[in-house]
Amino acid sequence: MAVDDSSLLKATEQHVQQILAGNDASHDYSHIERVRRTALHLAALEGLDARGQLVVQLGALLHDISDHKYGGSNEQAQAAIQEFLSSQGQPQDLITDVCAVVASVGFKEELANKHGNSSSSSLSKEAAVVQDADRLDAIGAIGIARCFTFGGAFKRVLHDPAVPPRLHLTKEQYMQQGHQATTFNHFAEKLLKIKDLMKTASGRQLAQQRHAFMEQYLQQFVAEWEGKA
Repeated sequence: MAVDDSSLLKATEQHVQQILAGNDASHDYSHIERVRRTALHLAALEGLDARGQLVVQLGALLHDISDHKYGGSNEQAQAAIQEFLSSQGQPQDLITDVCAVVASVGFKEELANKHGNSSSSSLSKEAAVVQDADRLDAIGAIGIARCFTFGGAFKRVLHDPAVPPRLHLTKEQYMQQGHQATTFNHFAEKLLKIKDLMKTASGRQLAQQRHAFMEQYLQQFVAEWEGKA
């Protein structure tokens, strides 16, 4: 028997908290809740109905349950979402929509688009909202904190001027674990590109200030690194 929306969301929260309990603070449950809050804000601004907002909440809650950066895969995520939502008695059309949202969130999927554009024509409104919310959490003040938290957790070099950023990453290169990556280069390789990859009008507006804050921070970082500030 299907549970009501409130009970479903509560069960999903508890389920995700258990799965992410061992993650570092860059991809912990606090990240999930920030994405959820931002996604709901964007969903309201974009005019999504009650069902759309439910899909958005579930997609936001479940979007990191099998992240490739932590040894997971999209296939594992899809299977896990199907199993969990089925156990909650949810209809297949809702499960399919949530799976589609989660499958579209990752930055690596953007890189798989050989044209490198930011077209949202193939995305549902729900997917566009959750994708934008997740990316907003990757930039600005929180994004900077998460970037260095992730780099520290994976023992990446903070900065090495001799290692240039890879400005035109493919999906395969982005997912490559053994590359000599620096935390500082992650800004040029990914985070500074996010502003132009937003899918919703509301998301684009919110990204502007966060992007500007990152640029200011990076200028100060370089000045201090070079002993000029």
